[in-house]
Amino acid sequence: MKIHDVIKGPLITEKLDKAREKLRQYSFIVDLKASKHDVANAVSALFKVTVEGVNTNIVRGKVKRVGRSIGKRPNFKKAVVTLKEGDSIELFEGGAA
Repeated sequence: MKIHDVIKGPLITEKLDKAREKLRQYSFIVDLKASKHDVANAVSALFKVTVEGVNTNIVRGKVKRVGRSIGKRPNFKKAVVTLKEGDSIELFEGGAA
């Protein structure tokens, strides 16, 4: 699996912002077939950082309703990556423009 196919994008929430500040944990939406090793290799290659650990979780899509029609949001895989002390990813650290 190519490294650009593994990571689909960053995941930013208030809870994950606190984890990033206190625990050096960064979160990404990744491919459903990607393993923890694939995620660790992709993050270290793309952002030039040292990865200490990776936790993954498949988030099931919610069933949503608009009027009479019922739909379902897609499932996605979330990866929380813990970095070595002193490392950071600039993508998340950027200020408001």
